[in-house]
Amino acid sequence: MQFGRLGMVAVLLAVWQVASGRWVDEFWISKPSAIWDVLWGWISRGEILTHLEATLTEMALGLFFGALGGVVFGFVLGRVKWLAELIDPLVTAVYSLPKIALAPLFILWFGVDLLSKVVLTAVVCFFLVFYNTYAGVRAVDDDLVDVVRVMGGQRSDLLLKVVLPSSATWIYTGLRLAVPYALIGAVVGEIVASNKGLGYLLAHAAGTFNTSATFAALFILMIIATFLNFLVDWSEKITSRRQ
Repeated sequence: MQFGRLGMVAVLLAVWQVASGRWVDEFWISKPSAIWDVLWGWISRGEILTHLEATLTEMALGLFFGALGGVVFGFVLGRVKWLAELIDPLVTAVYSLPKIALAPLFILWFGVDLLSKVVLTAVVCFFLVFYNTYAGVRAVDDDLVDVVRVMGGQRSDLLLKVVLPSSATWIYTGLRLAVPYALIGAVVGEIVASNKGLGYLLAHAAGTFNTSATFAALFILMIIATFLNFLVDWSEKITSRRQ
């Protein structure tokens, strides 16, 4: 299967290389060799490290705080029904807002530095993790809860031995969805206002009509997103084995 995928990618790159400049104007689609030249130039000059550090820091902090808040609020509202019914209209109203449209407002409030990108990323990730966690907690089998209570289990036992294991799959689903959106939030914040980061590279390349650099930035983002999703899948497997 792996060799088949590698072969498919190799064929796609070969066709792309041949088609560029022959069947399609290179200005529109560039070509793999030109994209590699741009990537190697960024790497050899060490330029890419600064941009990677900025984007990954924004993404990691935003994902951490957004996921943490989503899990905590998801558990609280999932277990306290009257509180969930009370604030549900407010949560729904905020969730319905296009999160990307909040980027200019956050930059106005928090400036163009790290904080505005972290807040935007956290907000984007929060709702994805929150709704999945909330649904997972609400879907816990009531019979299991009753059994633990009959056996003298405390509230901590219910949370750690019933609610958390039962909702773990839902939480990881939310995390899996949040990971690429964390990257999107950080990049969009950089596109709106920044002087470093992969989003800045992407905006600068597009603004100067540099197709090769645009594809190079997109390629780096694709690699990062794929690696992060692999980490989420791996951590889910490890956690499942321990439960």
